[in-house]
Parts: sequence; structure tokens; C-alpha cells
Amino acid sequence: MDFKYLLFALFLAFSLKIEAQSENKEILFSVDGEPVYVSEFIRVYNKNLDLVQDENQKDVDEYLTLFTNYKLKIKEARALGLDKKPSYNRELTNYRKQLANNYITDTKVTDALIEEAYERVSYDVKASHILVKVGANASPEDSLAAYNSIVKLRNRALTEGFDVVRKEVHNGQTIYGEDLGWFSGFKMVYKFECAAYNTSVGDVSQPFRTQFGYHIVNVIDKRKSRGEVTVAHIMIANKLGNDASENPEERIQNIYQKLNQGDHFETLAKQFSDDKNSAAKGGKLTPFSSGQLNSVAFEDVAFGLENVGDISEPFQTNYGWHIVKLINKKPVPPFTDLKPSLEQQVKRDARSKLIDDALHQKLRNKYQVGNKQPALDYFAELLDDSYFTRSWKLPPTFEADASLVKIGEEQLYFRDFGAFLERNQHNINSKESFNTIVSKAYNEFINSNLVRYQEEHLENENEDFAFIVSEYRDGLLLFDLMETTIWNVAQTDSLALKDYYESHKENYVFPERIDAVVASSENQKALKKVAKLSEQGLPLEEIKSLVNSNDKIDVLFTVGIMSAEHQALPEGFEFKKGVSKIYKHHGAYVIASVKEVLPSKQKTFDDAKGAVIVDYQNDKEQKWLAELSEKYKVEINEASLNKIKSQLNK
Repeated sequence: MDFKYLLFALFLAFSLKIEAQSENKEILFSVDGEPVYVSEFIRVYNKNLDLVQDENQKDVDEYLTLFTNYKLKIKEARALGLDKKPSYNRELTNYRKQLANNYITDTKVTDALIEEAYERVSYDVKASHILVKVGANASPEDSLAAYNSIVKLRNRALTEGFDVVRKEVHNGQTIYGEDLGWFSGFKMVYKFECAAYNTSVGDVSQPFRTQFGYHIVNVIDKRKSRGEVTVAHIMIANKLGNDASENPEERIQNIYQKLNQGDHFETLAKQFSDDKNSAAKGGKLTPFSSGQLNSVAFEDVAFGLENVGDISEPFQTNYGWHIVKLINKKPVPPFTDLKPSLEQQVKRDARSKLIDDALHQKLRNKYQVGNKQPALDYFAELLDDSYFTRSWKLPPTFEADASLVKIGEEQLYFRDFGAFLERNQHNINSKESFNTIVSKAYNEFINSNLVRYQEEHLENENEDFAFIVSEYRDGLLLFDLMETTIWNVAQTDSLALKDYYESHKENYVFPERIDAVVASSENQKALKKVAKLSEQGLPLEEIKSLVNSNDKIDVLFTVGIMSAEHQALPEGFEFKKGVSKIYKHHGAYVIASVKEVLPSKQKTFDDAKGAVIVDYQNDKEQKWLAELSEKYKVEINEASLNKIKSQLNK
């Protein structure tokens, strides 16, 4: 995630503005005379309590400091007129519209579709299909011809065998016969998905139409979803670097041999896996399900392991070489866990049409808009053939001011629908009658205006929606303020950055490091042999040949420049030239042959620039907040604060 947007998300966690909906008007503090209420602070505190990483911020006094700083910034942003910027208002408008989509819906239909989706993601289908292509706007004659073709193909498939017919008729242009393999819910267009899931194993579906044409589906098999798997892995990257003593395949095979000899998987992962995020955890990865990773090969191996503790043979992906250990397997999560993500998916695909249709009917009932409109005959008489060439205009005699329909408190007129007809000429099929064209256009016109009217009045009808919009409004304003005042300045003012670096040089140094070869083994005797050979000055490859063989790997080696935090080095390792003593580390033993001790040294400005920018931003922000505190007086109501503390600390 981009750093600035991450900060924006954190600022949103602190932003909240409760309008005059709360009956509790007890003031907690004021900023330059503008009150901030107890109810607002308590709601913000409770809402964000679980989001806070720093325990200090859970202290009421500490959180109050954060909150007053936030209010100071919002005060300054409005004083600078940032809430008047066109870009700010565009962004807010777009967000409000997107958010409204979550509130303007038919919940009964949505819930039914979510339950159906859960059933489908709980099972996989293996199928093949035949498609006769025909466009969505094809003529009735072309559509009928395509339908007759797919019916004939189905009859042939039932007698000759589906795969025989599928392979014979496929031409990749007008007819497609494809083996689709395994898929689950949301992997195909909705109509296709419905046909596949509603057809029994071994059967061929009845013909059905999608936007691509007419299909028949042969369902070969169905199975329960593979669910979720938790594994650990050891990864050796495809490129280990210039100081690598082995190629990746050789190194992973050596590690695999160590596993077969009884070494612990977690110990080897901590010492040798190139996936640094998981190495510290013994190679353990976050649980995943089918299709979640970018590597099908990795998923297949992971799901192919049957028993907890099973370990795969080494295999290769685009990322490198892996060995995988099964930690846990579990089926598809319960419906309540998956429901939020399923809802988002349902609202994004063709299922949304069913939701929209239900919503439009609900709004017609709510605002008492009938399905019949006598004026449509009048509009149909106004059309002529120029409508099909996109050149039609409303005639001079058009009755623009006549009343058409009323939605809530808003009256729509003939001119509104007339303008809609003019704008939408490009969507017209020339084979349709004028009455059909007008009827379809009127339904679209009414539906869009019903949704628009509901959206415009949503803040008055839904307190939760009003609350979130207000939260985003201030968060967006704060982001703009920080970007113009702190972030951009800190990154573009090179002279100030260098001055800051010069005055804080002691904070930017390389730690003491060693150039070393670290040997690791569960066999102390083998390490003593390594120590003796290293003291004799033998080359690494010769040492390896003397302590390891093709049949048995006793010792693994790590080569490079390392700081004290390096995963191969034990805690408390003594940095000095020569061969070290034997240390116990991660359930095994290690020694190091230190070629050179590299002392701590000053980082150059270029080396430290990233850290300097962050530190400079923080320093600049603290000074700026001090200036804002002088500019806008903050007055705390101590009695209210004490009451909050007693309430929140229970």
C-alpha cells in the first residue's frame, strides 16, 4: 500500500463528526470557541479501540491528545479553504456516491443471492461446454438460428457422446467446444454458473443464453471445495546473490536431505529460508484457499498433502524452490465468516441485475410511482426514423412543461423525459418499434431518477450513512492538509533534509557487521570438525566435501555480511575475527568463521535518506502542532474529562 494512503487510513480512524443528532451536548473541549462534545469523543474512542496498536493510545489522556491534535488540524484546513477546492469536492462526491450503493439495495433479494453464492463456493464443478456464438443484440432471425443449432448439437451429444461432438464442432470462431476443468462460484458468468450448478453430474443442460450466445453444459463431476490450508515452507530464491556457494536446486535438495535425516523443519526454515517474512515463524504462512495465491503449482502441492506434518518433496515455482509442510486443513469457513466478502462479489457481477430490479420495484412502491404511464403514446408519436441515425430532435411543438410523474416531493416534467430520449439515441436497436423504444426508455428514466432521489435524501433517512460521509469528509480534508503542509514539503525541500541529517547524524549509522561463513548442524561433532578445518584455512568447498556427502548432509552453510540481527547468528554472538565457539541456536548448533569484523560507521545522506525523510516529517509535524496550539486556543472541560475516565476505565 502506498505510504500516504496508509497514513490516510490511519487518519480516518481518528476522524469522526457527529452532527446535531445526539441529545448529549455536554462539551468536552473547545477549539477556538468551537465545541467538541463528550458523545463524539466516546464514540470515536470506542470505535477505534481495537484498531490502536500503541497501548499508550488506549489511555484516555493520550487519546485525548491525539484527538485534540486532529481537531486543530481540521480547524486549520478549513481556515486555509481546503474544503472549497474543486478536487476535494469531486473526491467527496464520488465517495458519497459509491457509499450510497451499499445503502440503496433490496436486502431480501441480496441475502438470498448471498446464501446461494455460499452454497456454490462450497462446491467445485468440473464441466465442458459447447457455445454457438450470437450477439446480445442479434436479430430475432439470427437468434432463432443459433438456438436451433444448439438444440441439434445437444441431441447429437446425447446420442454420440458430448466430448465427441464437442471436439468435432469446435472451430474457434462461430462454435466453441471447450473443456473448462474445475471451477466454483463467481468463476463464470452468472447464467453459466446457474446452468452448471443446477445440472446433475453426467447430464447435459438444456440450452441457455448468455451475452456470448447459446450454450449447453456437460457436468462431469462435482466435489466439495478444498477449503483452506495452512502450511509452512522453506524457499530458496531463484537468485541467491553473488556470494552464494550453491545453486538454488542444490541448496534445496541439501535441506531436503537434512529433513530426511531427522532435522526439524522449523529450525531449517528459520536458518535458511529466503522468505524472510515466514522464516522467523518457522516458515509458517497465512492460511489460504484455492485461487488465492499467484502460484497454482504451490497450491496444488499444499492441498495435495494429506496428513498434518506431511512434507513435500522439493518443487519449483516462479519464485524459486520450495519444500512445504502441512500444518492444518479445514473446510470452507462458516457462512457468517464469508458473508461480507460474498456480498461484495454478489453486488459486482450479473446478480446485481436481480438486486437492481427488486430495488426499483421497492422504490416505486415507496414513492408511489405507478408502472403505467399514459403519456408514452404521445412520446412514441414524436419519434421518426431519424432516431435510428441518432439525429432526432424534439419538435418545436413539444409540450415541455406538462407534468409527467412525481417522485417524493420532486415533480418531473415532459422536458425531463424528452431530454432523456434525445441523449440515449445511441442505445437503440433499429429493429424495435417506437412504442417499445419509448417504453424501455421510460423504465430506465424512472429507475435512474428513483435511485437518484433516494441517494440525494439518504443522509436524512439513514443516520449511519450520514455518519460515515461526515467521517470521510474530515478524513479527506485532513489528508489534503498533511500532504500540502508536511509530506510534500518534507520530500521536496532537499536543503532542509540535509540540514536535518547533519544535525542528527548520530541516528544514522550502520551497525557493526561481520563477513563470515556460518555453519549449522544438529550434530555437534560435525561442527567441531568444521571448526578444525576452518582453522586450517581450507576453502569452503573442500570443507563441505569433507563433512557432507551425496548420501548425507550434516552441515549447512550460510555465507555473507551479517549484522547481529541476521537469522543465521545466535543471540549474544561475539563479533571477533577467527573461528567462534559453538553456540546453540534455533534447536541446532552453529559456529562462524569470521573473515572480518566491519565496524559501525556513519551512513551517508543517500544511505539514510528514507529514514531522514520520516524523521524530518515527524519533527516538522510536532513543531507545526505547537504553532496550531498557539493559534487556536484549546480549553478542556476537566469535569467532563473526569467523568469520561470513570466511564471508560470500568
